[in-house]
Amino acid sequence: MVASRTGPTIDEYLRKRLMPVEGAIPHIQGIEMYGNSIPAGTVGGDLFEYINFQQRYDIDARIARAQMLAKEFLEPLPKGTAPRNSVDDHVEWLRSHPGFTPELEREYRWARSSEQIRVAENLEDLKNMAGVLLVDAEGHGVIAAKIASTVHDTFQAFMLAELDQRGRTTMQMFERINLRLAQSVTARNALGRSEHEFAREIATMLYGEVHPYGYFRFVNFGHPPPLVYSAEFGRFVEIKGSMVQFLALGLEIPDDHPDRKRYQTLQLRNRANASDIAEITLMSPGDILFLYTDGVYDGTDETDRKRLEEVMRGCYRRSAKEICDALLQEAVREDERLRTAGEEDRIDDKTVFIIKRSGQ
Repeated sequence: MVASRTGPTIDEYLRKRLMPVEGAIPHIQGIEMYGNSIPAGTVGGDLFEYINFQQRYDIDARIARAQMLAKEFLEPLPKGTAPRNSVDDHVEWLRSHPGFTPELEREYRWARSSEQIRVAENLEDLKNMAGVLLVDAEGHGVIAAKIASTVHDTFQAFMLAELDQRGRTTMQMFERINLRLAQSVTARNALGRSEHEFAREIATMLYGEVHPYGYFRFVNFGHPPPLVYSAEFGRFVEIKGSMVQFLALGLEIPDDHPDRKRYQTLQLRNRANASDIAEITLMSPGDILFLYTDGVYDGTDETDRKRLEEVMRGCYRRSAKEICDALLQEAVREDERLRTAGEEDRIDDKTVFIIKRSGQ
């Protein structure tokens, strides 16, 4: 007798894990957003996710905790009691060293208390914004899906630590993700290298935060750059300002990182900072920010850009979901043209994410 299957296959599990549910779509004032993905096979290496801060995290409880710690950090530890928190623990360490004074303790307690006040303020800002995560692992199939899942899990773990410590995302978080996914000299880590081939497992990542009425701040590790469609001019328009783009995850290590010699890197670079965060503003109602993976557009081919622009011109007045669907349908039609031309090897996973300024 053949036992019946009771659980999902690995393909089904990974595909479901890499796709968000529509109920997670954040509601941001003046913004409509929607994304979808079509794998080249039963499962693929594209991942996108809405980071709905209000839904995913208890922001009010986090604010209350930060405010409580801000007060507790200021209070001296009663004699004979165990440390209540990290500040008490460090003050005990300070007391064991020469040069300790009550004034030194007060200054340290005030500094750490003010950090928590800032955390509470940063957390309050999250109520009016949402995050967008896009990951594209090289290739498609189960291995690519596993790589994308690894990037996702690493991102979520560091996000928890970031909200605890700072109440918001910072470039330090993305530098940690980049290092975690770099290739260790001495150990096989999250991505690493094939045991049979000297090929790296590559993943690109774009993470951005959407603010009311179309202000978008993002960091880009090897991902094709966003496009902006102007409803007024009926075309994709040039994005003004700096569009910093790092290499794909793990390929570059900061030259001042203490562990840089423990990883293989294509090149060293300066440590990322706030100036490396790119910014885009949707100026007018109807303007559209178009995020995608290279199965839809590689970010360079002018013919493909014009083709997608024509599709956008025919549907830009519709909802974000309808625009997303139209662009994906065009990408699927392009796949058929590639098959007819005998170029199936160029077919890749496809993801489209639309952020539209509604003006409401």
